[in-house]
Amino acid sequence: MVQLVEAKESKLSFEVALGKLESIVDAMESGDVPLAELLAKFEEGTKLLKACETRLKEAELKIEQLKKQKDGKVAFEKFTTTRED
Repeated sequence: MVQLVEAKESKLSFEVALGKLESIVDAMESGDVPLAELLAKFEEGTKLLKACETRLKEAELKIEQLKKQKDGKVAFEKFTTTRED
């Protein structure tokens, strides 16, 4: 059963996994969650975090591959974002 849940989490897009993770964190921070549910949410959140980290690593590797120069060297450039909170 655990492998089924992990497989389900690994198929989520980064955005969906991050959204679910954020909602879990909000619920946990509210303080209104019973202990048993809190533990289940923590476990689910850990799996979602792992899925997000995997997606980010995959994206990072793809960017490195795309930036490879013709001589085989990788050109690293500073990556900036403009995220509004």
